[in-house]
Amino acid sequence: MRALLSVHDKTGIVELARGLRALGWELVASGNTSKALSDAKVEHVQVADVTGVPEMLGGRVKTLHPAIHGGILADRSVPGHLADLDAQGISPIDLVVSNLYPFMASPSIETIDVGGPAMVRAAAKNHAYVAVLTSPADYQPVLQELQAAGTLSAETRRRLARAAFAHTAAYDAAIVSWFDGDDPLPPTLHLTYERAEICRYGENPHQRGARYRSGPGWWDGVVQHGGTALSYLNVFDADAAWRLVHEVAADAGGRPAAVIVKHANPCGAAVGGDLLSAYARALEGDPVSAFGGVVALSGEVADDVAEEVARGPQADVIVAGGYTPGAIERLAERRKATRLLSAPAPEAPGRQLRTLGAAALVQDPDELAVLPGGWQVASARVPTEAEWADLALAWRLCARTSSNAIVVATGGQVVGVGAGQQSRVVAAELAVAKAGARAAGAAAASDGFFPFPDGLEVLARAGVSAVVQPGGSVRDGEVLAAADAAGVAMVLTGERHFRH
Repeated sequence: MRALLSVHDKTGIVELARGLRALGWELVASGNTSKALSDAKVEHVQVADVTGVPEMLGGRVKTLHPAIHGGILADRSVPGHLADLDAQGISPIDLVVSNLYPFMASPSIETIDVGGPAMVRAAAKNHAYVAVLTSPADYQPVLQELQAAGTLSAETRRRLARAAFAHTAAYDAAIVSWFDGDDPLPPTLHLTYERAEICRYGENPHQRGARYRSGPGWWDGVVQHGGTALSYLNVFDADAAWRLVHEVAADAGGRPAAVIVKHANPCGAAVGGDLLSAYARALEGDPVSAFGGVVALSGEVADDVAEEVARGPQADVIVAGGYTPGAIERLAERRKATRLLSAPAPEAPGRQLRTLGAAALVQDPDELAVLPGGWQVASARVPTEAEWADLALAWRLCARTSSNAIVVATGGQVVGVGAGQQSRVVAAELAVAKAGARAAGAAAASDGFFPFPDGLEVLARAGVSAVVQPGGSVRDGEVLAAADAAGVAMVLTGERHFRH
């Protein structure tokens, strides 16, 4: 049996080589792999000794030779292939061990591997006879199978071939992305996601679901302290809540913040002097909708916060920066079904995709600048300092709520959310109904312009004193006149934030 070893990442290669030699395998190695084996005193021959041609072009050409690829690609069930090998004096290769230049870590022309992918793909194509190893994690299991059975099963060779093609596909996708640079909508998309977690079920229990990852993200640092496995919607809602609570805290200058999300829409959000008051105020926004939702807390959950959360409505997920040991104990005891997640800060969102059968919609992330200084006061009355702060909070929440959306906030607390309505008037009616008496003197946000004055009038009749909206309707003048007639301060952002 014969193995070809040509790796950039030398992790575990000496141990693998020793194990193969102990089983009587002949080893062929290239370049620095050969040096590593020589340093470890592992018997082998160099690729140049097999090809009769030294490495050239600064190492760009080492294994690109019929003596190598013929040995890998020969179909041993075809007599003509075996005759060709015999005529050329080529010995078959039974195992290829190769990983590629580190393009992902250090992208450049010189880290684009050519010979490596060629060998890997050749071995994977001929997996009926050749095994291919692209990950050091597979070295030990393969050695153990060879030691136990003397050969690798067809299932193992197929599994390794699938991993090899996935490896080269991801490598090529990274190179294409490098060529695309910052182009948000390149001519083609080549996406590589690896499965990171199988969800308990999908959006509904009869559906299967999993979380995949395209690169490092905040989910890689999540630690689950209690509760059952996450479902698809647990992950979806936790991601929405965790990103939003960080945005709210940042808008508030780093003050403690709490957000409660239900079905991807916020039903409560607040800032406070401490995390305990932030959570209590977020819950006050809509305690009925909070049942079965996701609670996101911007800091470490101490014992008193845990006690307050445990007394509140059942939460499917709680995600926070961390927990004291006492907090975990309290929550685990009082809320056994709740998943407790501690997590690092979320990464910046990237390109967004939504599949439509055989098609996909692609867009930039919806970057939101909550900078009242860049907004235009269109009304006769100018918002007060307190109203400016509440307008910013309402605008942030509105942008993260399904359209049509109206959000009412007062004193750093969201008190009414009208989400996902076909009519903006109905969204306003829902928001003020939830706010009740708290709408008096509150600020409100609309994710899109008011096409008629009626939505604005719903808010004004409830006592809302300041409204922020994109503007841009052909009836902006009528809407503004209604605001002035009601003494409502009207601010225009010039930018809408629909969310579907």
